[in-house]
Amino acid sequence: MIALTLAEIATAVNGRLVPGDGGAGPETLIDGESQTDSREVGPGHIFFARRGEETDGHRYAARAVDAGAALLVVEHEVDSRVPQIVVADSTDALGALATEVVRRVREAGDLTIVGITGSNGKTTTKNLVAAMAERTGPTVASAKSFNNEVGGPVTMLRVAPDTRTLIAEMGASAEGEIARLTAMAPPHIGVVLTVGLAHAGEFGGIETTFRTKSEMVCDLPASAIAVLNRDDPRVAQMAELTRAQVHWFGLGSEADVRATDVDASADGTRFVIHADGASLPVHFRVLGEHHVMNALAAAAVGRALGIPLAEIVETLESATLAAPGRMEVLGGRDGVTIINDAYNASPDSMSAALRTLAQIRRPAGRSVAVLGAMSELGEYSIEEHRRVGLQAVRLRISELVVVGAEARQLHISAINEGAWDGESTFFPTQDEAFAYLTETLRADDTVLVKSSNAAGLQRLGDRLGEAYA
Repeated sequence: MIALTLAEIATAVNGRLVPGDGGAGPETLIDGESQTDSREVGPGHIFFARRGEETDGHRYAARAVDAGAALLVVEHEVDSRVPQIVVADSTDALGALATEVVRRVREAGDLTIVGITGSNGKTTTKNLVAAMAERTGPTVASAKSFNNEVGGPVTMLRVAPDTRTLIAEMGASAEGEIARLTAMAPPHIGVVLTVGLAHAGEFGGIETTFRTKSEMVCDLPASAIAVLNRDDPRVAQMAELTRAQVHWFGLGSEADVRATDVDASADGTRFVIHADGASLPVHFRVLGEHHVMNALAAAAVGRALGIPLAEIVETLESATLAAPGRMEVLGGRDGVTIINDAYNASPDSMSAALRTLAQIRRPAGRSVAVLGAMSELGEYSIEEHRRVGLQAVRLRISELVVVGAEARQLHISAINEGAWDGESTFFPTQDEAFAYLTETLRADDTVLVKSSNAAGLQRLGDRLGEAYA
């Protein structure tokens, strides 16, 4: 973070400064990272004590101080030897400080802000854009999937005076949340990848999802750039809602950055990228044809940042993993391939992962889909799980292994489909599924492990990867 005095921080968060015992005064400078988890606190950091549904951060204030925190932001005074700023709401204070820090860096330097949202692909695209932006200078990007009202500002607060690009992944579980994040860090480039059924249960329907995702581009000024998916009809509609310049990405000829000759295999996807009258071949080693759209979105951002197409391609070809737990290739013993894609799941990403499994299966082996529940679908849950089960059948997946009661509809849907020479098995627990798989997997089998993070199958994928390493 840029260096601010205690007085400046108190003003930014509309709080009351309470001096500590160490002699720090209003003019004492603070420049450490901001944390909301006391376990992540290090020397010089700021600890924001938040009240959660299950715990209260104020209980861990002393632990944060012992770890080296230089400042506490609290909702009530606590016993502490370091300064504390008392605010009405610690989460609001976190956002307020992020807003002030980004404003100062933006006004004083040459900071470009990229905001990325969408129902699927945010983290993968963010990682690719970050790798491209680093070619132009110091870059700050969201860690992991830090994209909500807490993770967003924590990322923003990492900007320094020399930061050239801030890449902020922006997610939401309700209307207004993306608008709140874009107000903290107004994007110069706003990216919308997809509008799908991920989190549709929380949003209350696909139209609410559309309105929420469109918050990314609605307030962009005419000088900004909106990077939009030309192949997603709902995203394409957003061109009518923004004053910004629209840069399209997609597979069709109308896209400014597009791909042709897409060919997916077990070692990634090959395609030809086209932009600004130039064309170059790409070997994109991130597994799954659906990730080509994320690569195109990142390329469109790179183009907007002024990066030459050849360097964009170099960056794409250097990427080997979308993100941990996302189409992560493990195993190898006896030719058994484990694809661990259980960090998250939506109907769209589940469908894409199954297509990838069908495409890359070795001729001598079987395709085995180990599937868990897709979370946050609300009223769409039964129908979407049923549809995925049918798709597994229609793609001729050799075996379906369904794990967890919340995913049972997948199993029922598959076994009710008569014209299938494969089989489906259901297990209530991961341990039962693991035991079954390690007994029945054969040489050259390709195994997909896919579920929402809440279903916890990422650990099952890791265990299978270790078993067949």
